[in-house]
Formats: sequence, C-alpha cells, structure tokens
Amino acid sequence: MDIDLPPDGPAAIAGQPIVEILAAGFGRVHVSQRNVRTAIGQGMRVTADTETRDGAWHERHIDQHDEASGLSTRVSFRSAEAGEAWQVRTTVTNDGAEPILLLAVTSLALGLAQDPLGAPGPGSVDALDLVSGHSEWLGEGRWTRRPLRDGLVPDLNLRLHGQDGRGLVAQVGTGTWSTGSRSPAGGLVDRRGGGAWLWQIEHNGPWRWEVGERLGGAYLALLGPTDLDHQWQQLLRPGESFSTVPVSIAWSPDGFDAAVAAMTGHRRALRRPHPDRETLPVIFNDYMNTLMGDPTTAKLLPLIDAAADAGAEVFCVDAGWYDDDDAWWDSVGEWQPSQTRFPRGLEEVIARIRQRGLVAGLWLEPEVIGVRSPMQDKLPPAAFLQRGGVRLVEHGRYHLDLRHPAAVAHLDEVVDRLVEQLGVGYLKLDYNIDPGAGTDVDGSVGAGLLGHNRAHLDWLDRVLDRHPGLILENCASGGMRADYALLARMQVQSTSDQQDWRRYPPIAVSAPLSILPEQAASWAYPQPEMTAEEAAFTLVTGLLGRLYLSGRLDGMSSPQRQRVRDAVAIYRKIRHDLARSTPSWPHGLPGWDDTWLSLALRADDAERSTPPDAERNTSAGVTYLALWRRGGAATTTLRLDHLRGRPIAVDVLFPRDLPAWTHEWDPAGATLTVTGGQPYAARLFRITPTEGSR
Repeated sequence: MDIDLPPDGPAAIAGQPIVEILAAGFGRVHVSQRNVRTAIGQGMRVTADTETRDGAWHERHIDQHDEASGLSTRVSFRSAEAGEAWQVRTTVTNDGAEPILLLAVTSLALGLAQDPLGAPGPGSVDALDLVSGHSEWLGEGRWTRRPLRDGLVPDLNLRLHGQDGRGLVAQVGTGTWSTGSRSPAGGLVDRRGGGAWLWQIEHNGPWRWEVGERLGGAYLALLGPTDLDHQWQQLLRPGESFSTVPVSIAWSPDGFDAAVAAMTGHRRALRRPHPDRETLPVIFNDYMNTLMGDPTTAKLLPLIDAAADAGAEVFCVDAGWYDDDDAWWDSVGEWQPSQTRFPRGLEEVIARIRQRGLVAGLWLEPEVIGVRSPMQDKLPPAAFLQRGGVRLVEHGRYHLDLRHPAAVAHLDEVVDRLVEQLGVGYLKLDYNIDPGAGTDVDGSVGAGLLGHNRAHLDWLDRVLDRHPGLILENCASGGMRADYALLARMQVQSTSDQQDWRRYPPIAVSAPLSILPEQAASWAYPQPEMTAEEAAFTLVTGLLGRLYLSGRLDGMSSPQRQRVRDAVAIYRKIRHDLARSTPSWPHGLPGWDDTWLSLALRADDAERSTPPDAERNTSAGVTYLALWRRGGAATTTLRLDHLRGRPIAVDVLFPRDLPAWTHEWDPAGATLTVTGGQPYAARLFRITPTEGSR
C-alpha cells in the first residue's frame, strides 16, 4: 500500500491522513459531520515506520505524534503472502499530561488519487461506482452498484471554491446486529480504469463507513463506534491506550472481480485454524420448514436415520430441546434438556445421532436469559446489560454482559457440560435480540457495548481453545450478525431464516460478496409435497456454499430421497474446490426480484492438501455455475469474462435426471446463452476449458 510519509505532515494515502481523531477540545479544521479533516489528524507527524513478520503475515507499523493534544498513534497494517489485502487497526496512546475524551477514531482513512488537472482518474468521483449492501431479516445481502454521481455525491465544482466538500455517503450499523440493516462491507469501483477497492469492518457491534469528495478526489473512512452515531466516548488518561476495531481493505487494478478474489483470499487468511476447514461436513438441521422448534424423540429418530441415509455428516437439534412446552421463548437460559420431549433423556437422541456416524449438534442462544428463566434470579444484576441501573429487556429476554465473570462462568458451564457430558460436537449459536446502544455500567453507553463485544470474542476464543474440534455456527435470526470479527473465529454462517424457497436464491447468490463460500450456509429444504423441479431448485440453493439441509426426508418416497442423496454426493465431490474458489456474478449483482439468478465459483488451483479419505474434484481451472430461473423469458445470457477466447465444456452436475437445458457459448464475447425449462427450476453446471484452450 502506497503511504506518503512527509516530514512536515501526517502520514497519508493520496493526500488523506491515515489517522483521524475527534476529541473533546479538538474538533475539525473544516466544519462538517465527516470524520476527516480533524485537528488531531492534521497535527500528526511521523515518528517511526517499521516492518515485522508474524508467521505468514507481513506487518507494517506507522507511528505518529500530535504535539497539541499529546496523543500518539500506531497504525498497523497486516498482509498475508499475496499482499493484495490488508488488515488495519489504529492504537491511540495519551502521552500528554491531561486526560483526553475521545469521540471518534478511524481504524483507517484513505484517499483515492485523482489526476492533478482534475481529469477523470482512479480517484475521480466522476468515475467511481459505490457498491453497498442492505439487509434485513429474511432479506439479507441486497447489494447495489451505483455511480457516486447518481444522486449520492453531486458535482459542486470544488476547485472553483478551493475547499473540500462537506457532504458524504455513510452507512452505519447500530447495536449488536452488525449486518442487521446495512453491510459493514462495501466497495468503490472505477468503471473506466477498472480498479476497485473493497473493505470490511470486522466488528460484532456498531460501526460506520463513509465516502465523500475532497479537492484531491474521493476519500474513505472506516470506523467502529462513534459519539455521533453510537453514544461512544472513551476517556483516555495519561499513559492509557485505546485500539480501534480492525478493518480490512483490498485493492486490485484489474476490477471488481479481482478485488473480490483478493478479499476472499484475505478472509481465508484471517480465519482461525480448525479441522472443519478441511472436512466441510454436510449439516442437517431439524428446524427450517421441518420441526420448527418442536423436537421430540419420536420425531427426531426417523429424521436422524433419513439424514444419515442421505449422506449428512452433522445432525443439529435446533430450538426447543430445553423446554417442556411450546412457550419456550422467554424461558431460555438454563439449557437443561427437557424430560417431557425426551422421556428417556436427550442422551437417547444424541446416541442415535452418533450411532449413525454423525456429529451431534444442538442449538444454543448463549447471550440471553429469558425473563421467565430460573437463571434470571441466579445471576447478579451486574451480569446483565443495564441502563440507569435497570436490566435491559428485549422481546422477553435479558442480555448478559460478558464483561462480568458470573456471566462468563455460566456460559462456560453450559458449553462444557454439553460437549463433555452429552458428547455434542456442533453448536448452532443463535442471537435473536438487539439490546440497542449498549450499557452505561463503567462508562459511556457505547464504550460499555464495545467492552461487551470484545469480551464476547474473547469468550469464543477460549471455548475453542478448550474444545478445538467443536464446530460453531454463527447465526443471528439468520444473517443479522455476519461480520468477520465472528467469522474469523466461527466455522459456519447461517445466511437467512427465509422459509420461502422461491425467495432464497438472491440471498445465497449475494452471500460470497461478504462471506466465504465454504462458510455461507444457505438452507436447502426439500419436502415430500414438492415437485421434482421444486426440490432440485431448493437443493441447488445450498450447493455453492456450505450445504445446510433440512426438510421431512423421513416422509419422502424412494425417488425423492435419491434426489437428495444425489445432491449430497455432488456436494461432497466439489466441496474442496469450493473452499479455494473465488466468486463472480455472471448476471451482475443479484436483484431481489430478478427472474434469472446466477453465481459462479472459480477454482483455478488444483493443488490443495486434503485428508486422505476426502472426496474431491481435481480438475484445474474448473468453474461451478449455479443458475436459477424464477420466471421471465426462457433464455438468458451470462458473461464469463475469465473464459474469454477459450473453448469450454459445460456439464450439468445436478440434477441429472430432469430435462436438459440447452446452451451456446460465444468465446469471443465471453457469453453463455442458456435456455431453461419451466419457471422455478435450477441447475448446477461444471465448466472446464477444453483441450487446446489457452
């Protein structure tokens, strides 16, 4: 990353200081609601620039000091071997004699360079598209790509005025659903020159990113919680330090898909080592459109057998296993198995799962205590998030404060008991409430929440340190907390709670823009009442990610069960290719109502170490293409630019027993034209360059 280190100014990228700090008594030098042009940021001067090595990571540390405030900063950049993406965080230390009240600190700020004469260039707002994502329960990952000049950043002729602009485009995440309404990831793409920046804020709590126009081009600022957005303040006494949340940024001169590939590789480097990264087992979960939180021994045993026969490798008993009736929502928190649902104990169910060769899993929502739970009186008031001395309540639940040792001890006892006594090897960690701005215990509301967020991450690390083979699924009413603070630690991410199989594909298609394919678990829930095409449609939805099965397999006919077995068998053959693949979108980013949807995963490197008994496809240069038709014209055209000029073979992988779709390939235009059958049908293809291609 090209960083300027002038002797008489702050360290900067394309003229934008890399550190910006708002503090009481030290505001901005140019009034706005931006988190740039701060007095402290302008006053920084470089004191050191060092490089170190930490295993596979290259590290660069830039130290600066601001004489007026007495604050010193270190911005640390970490890059894996490829060097195309960096993880960055800023540490602020008060080296002065007086306390400083911090109001906002950037994890990173940077500029995008513009031609000195103002001609459109890589950093020119005229040339830039903003890629941003919106989300909500059942409608996760709705991404758009839009020119900044299209009503977002107007052309104000800043050169005539000789000043930076004051407006901005910002996305802000509040509370603890880090991806609940907007995505902490985004991108800026130069549609003329082809270069692209992508970023992600790696925090399981509040965040902010902003983009705006300067005299020198566009700028980007990435932050965790701030005073303006999140009631965050941090008093920094002399000698004390504060570190921002980490962020990651990727750059490629070769365009959007190449930047996505760089960020995809970087996410893999960020992840904690775990056996699941190699085994990638098929998961069956009894909840979605199946038992829906009402498990019993009688219902589960035949379902376990059917899932095992289909080829599943994990069986997870979802919500309801801990309560004796259907009204369990506000009684959760003690996590003791029901005696009425399981007359001979939950142990009987776990034993059947393990007898069939599957890993046993359970649903758990660890951070909450129901208002009717026995635990709500067994823990001290200080073990809960509070405001004004009153425990916060949301949807019938209290929220634990994981800064408190009693809260941590309770959760450790629960997890250790389930793993060590029951033999559970998979935990689905759900999270269905959002406590809002935070807790005012021991500081500002936002600082209290940040402390809890960080304690949550520390707790997860310790759980996996004690149980290194335990698989953890990250869920929050589906995909409401799918950030890489959590996904660097946990192995699987639920992408949605969407129960309508017709509406799920855009969620699954968009997921690899912000989640690794091998972590993105999209539900595939075939049912006995579905037609063959409908069952294939929902199964394809799960195949280019982490296959996440549900459905009443125990009520299916023999041909229906065979179709599920076929899908699982295909997934097991290609899963190790998916875990080294990079995504692209042959139809462009998916629209929620698009009639045709597509996702391509490209796996170029045939060399990957896998367990000796693992099934895998060893084809070099293979592209897996999932294609869904939900209506509209029967024919669609897709772009596959990475195969331009090359002859290819297109093979259908799944389903093979339904009517074939026709295709025509134009190598010069890199377009694949496909004609499908009736609406609500889907196919998974394998595309490989043929002999003689270059």
